[in-house]
Amino acid sequence: MPPPADPNVLHGTLAFFDRLGVFDVLLPFVLVFTIVYAILEKTKIYGLEKIKKDGETSEVTRKNLNAMTAFVVAFLVVASAQLVAIINQTLAHSVLILVLILCFMMLVGAFHSGKEEFSLDKYKNWKTMFMILVFIAIILIFLNAAGVLSLWYAYLIAHWNSTVVSSIGLIVIIIAFMVFVTHDRGEKATTKEG
Repeated sequence: MPPPADPNVLHGTLAFFDRLGVFDVLLPFVLVFTIVYAILEKTKIYGLEKIKKDGETSEVTRKNLNAMTAFVVAFLVVASAQLVAIINQTLAHSVLILVLILCFMMLVGAFHSGKEEFSLDKYKNWKTMFMILVFIAIILIFLNAAGVLSLWYAYLIAHWNSTVVSSIGLIVIIIAFMVFVTHDRGEKATTKEG
């Protein structure tokens, strides 16, 4: 009987890719290149060029300039280990939020009757609230990856009883109260004309 296969073969492969720099160089390079190239193609910043093909003239984007710009930007990003670390950490935590949202949707779907497709489109307030929470979570993830959040948290812990921190807390409470009081609650009363 042959010996059992090593259960960590894939783990070893990923470790090998890590040593090669696939995760720290290649994947961030491809991601940044793709995003910048797509934005340049969509916005047509470098303008259009006319091409004659089969007797017809058509306008296309300047793909060579777009590709070179995206290539340079991607290389500059990859050259900074700090930027790559921020990208890797932000994307990993953002995917974690996506998994949590999917888990939530599965649990909510367990209570759904199944007669029609489940969607948050019917629940506009809930959808808006989730979008705001996800936006705040992404900002916090980015600030944490950049190291700003930990510095702010350390300052807050060290000076929690100072005037600055209590003033900021009071301002946040006042703004939240003002938003709550002035928030439009939906349907407005219609007046009867007689």
